[in-house]
Amino acid sequence: MHVLRSAVLFVVAALFEIGGAWLVWQGVREHRGWLWIGGGVLALGAYGFVATLQPDAHFGRILAAYGGVFVAGSILWGMAADGYRPDRWDVTGALICLAGMAVIMYAPRGQ
Repeated sequence: MHVLRSAVLFVVAALFEIGGAWLVWQGVREHRGWLWIGGGVLALGAYGFVATLQPDAHFGRILAAYGGVFVAGSILWGMAADGYRPDRWDVTGALICLAGMAVIMYAPRGQ
């Protein structure tokens, strides 16, 4: 249950952070306006709160591990929202990042 809860929190955090960054991008780069930017800022703030809900108490570990989720999630978001087509190296890199995330977060530490 510990790993499942943590994984769900990582996915929720990714939705807030990647979605928030995408909204800011759309507001600024695609000239969609301040409502998009404001929504993005709120989502980015929500990401910060979601990260605090992780069961592990180590900030550095959580953020380092989340980096792997962010990499893979960003590629998926780009595919869904912008029609991005990753090549085999994008996919390979994302899988390596997820493997690193799993080692950082879920390796037995005997604590």
